[in-house]
Amino acid sequence: MSELVIGLGGILVGLVNLYIWVVIIAAILTWVNPDPNNPIVQILYRLTEPAYKLTRRYIPTVFNGIDLAPLIIVIALQIVIVLIQALIRSLFY
Repeated sequence: MSELVIGLGGILVGLVNLYIWVVIIAAILTWVNPDPNNPIVQILYRLTEPAYKLTRRYIPTVFNGIDLAPLIIVIALQIVIVLIQALIRSLFY
């Protein structure tokens, strides 16, 4: 049973890491102003915009014209990863 929980925790950490990279790529794309009709750009925006809206609702993210929502999301997701790993370690090690 413990191997299953550890494996699921590893999958969850991997998915969170994948979403961190999606946020980073979407943030970098805003610097170069890509074609909004590109399907990859649309997918990235659809995946990240709900998290941006949630962050912007509770935290003011624009400082001097720079939107810090991606940075806040990445830091929060890193904290989630640490908490997941600590929880798994406390349960089984």
